[in-house]
Parts: sequence; C-alpha cells; structure tokens
Amino acid sequence: MMAAAAMAAACCGLEEETVTGEQKAPGACPRCSGAVVATDVESVRRVLCCLPLCVKNKRKFSCARCRRSLAALYTHA
Repeated sequence: MMAAAAMAAACCGLEEETVTGEQKAPGACPRCSGAVVATDVESVRRVLCCLPLCVKNKRKFSCARCRRSLAALYTHA
C-alpha cells in the first residue's frame, strides 16, 4: 500500500522547499509578544522526480519564541 502511495506521489509531483533567507520582521506575535521572523522560501514542484513543473517564492512569517506560523505571502518572481 505504501509503495502505491509513493508511486502516485512521484507521478503527480513532489514539492521541495528550500530556505533562501531569514530576517527579523517588524511587529510582535499576538500570542506571546515574541519577535517576528520573516523567512524566504522557494518551493519547487517536480514531475517524475526530475522535471520542474513550477517554482513559487514565499515569505513566511513566524514567531521566534513560540514558533507559531503567522502568515505566508506569495511573491511572483
């Protein structure tokens, strides 16, 4: 059963995320008042493990203290 799921994921496309940068962002976490960190992430969806289907650049905001995800902004590159 697991082999079939892995095969379907390989055909439909797997998404890989790599962190391209990280910096301090203005504001505070609404939950714990911790510092906010902006992380730039590039995600690549591949078909058949080698052909890139699409590339998305995202900026994810999270709390440095409680690690709560605050927001994600999609940018066009």
